[in-house]
Amino acid sequence: MAWFEREFIAVPDERKHQLIYKWPDQNLRRFSRAQVDADQLALFVKSGRVMASMGPGRHRIDAEELPVLGALVDGLTGGNFYRAELYFVSTREFPGVKFGGRLADITDPVSEQVVTLRVFGEFALAVRDPEQLISTLTGTTDLADPGALQSWAAEMLMKSMKVAVTQGISKGDWQVLGLSGFLQPIEAAVLHQTNITLYEYGLRIPRMGNFDITLAPEDADRLKRLAKDVTYIRLAGGFQPYAAGELALGAGQGLAHGGGAAAPGFLGAALGLNAIQPQVQTAAPAQAAGPVCGGCRTTNPPGAKFCMHCGNSLLAALPRHCTDCGAELTAGARFCGNCGTPAAGR
Repeated sequence: MAWFEREFIAVPDERKHQLIYKWPDQNLRRFSRAQVDADQLALFVKSGRVMASMGPGRHRIDAEELPVLGALVDGLTGGNFYRAELYFVSTREFPGVKFGGRLADITDPVSEQVVTLRVFGEFALAVRDPEQLISTLTGTTDLADPGALQSWAAEMLMKSMKVAVTQGISKGDWQVLGLSGFLQPIEAAVLHQTNITLYEYGLRIPRMGNFDITLAPEDADRLKRLAKDVTYIRLAGGFQPYAAGELALGAGQGLAHGGGAAAPGFLGAALGLNAIQPQVQTAAPAQAAGPVCGGCRTTNPPGAKFCMHCGNSLLAALPRHCTDCGAELTAGARFCGNCGTPAAGR
């Protein structure tokens, strides 16, 4: 069986889902048959350099068919083996590659709140240039690990998304609440930036699958409460009426539950209402001062003609008025200061 495997080289069925498959044996027997599927390209690599490539079909590993293999002959085996690494690179798209995690902490320009953005989704990965992929990533990434290359591409995508989303929100192009409505421009910006990075590695991301950018749960609740409060304040005509209404509702809910548990809430609501509402005290109208008795200096009710304490006449204490124009005369005045009419005696 081992001899059969060395004579026929192909990607095992259980490994055909991989972007890159590395043949485990570096000693390739001369005249072996290599089967390259329609969506594959086979590359011979030595010292990090691509020495030869084979397209789809069945090939005989021989210097006569592939002249460049002459440089790979292992002289110690009498020319019966070629010493090289053989990679099978898939040329089709690989959808459903997962990515996600924390994006960044950013200040929402609308609410001026610092929030944490997260993203989760999928993307499709494809090889743009197999030879460039092998040349640039050999020795940097474990190409034999099926998930290493996809994880590395996902990290590049996350890096580009951090830059694109942060810049878009900071410039006011996209709002934190409602990012789902901007998925198309976000996808275009992220793919453009990511493919610029992946170009030199021979990779590309042709499209993104379903993805969603969300807030951390506590940040989403906080922004929703803030948006609700702002709307209610605007409808109520100001903060004080809104706060008074909130306190009254809280007191009503507490009373609805009944029992003594409602008393502290109701008391707090009442105190809050008193604190919010302006303390306007209406001053009682000042009563007019009554005449003062000249004998005992007792203040009497307005309009009294005799002292309620000693009985003396209060006519002298009452203000005098002009008999002509009715203007009030000062004490001891002999003429009216308004019309000049002589003041009448008492």
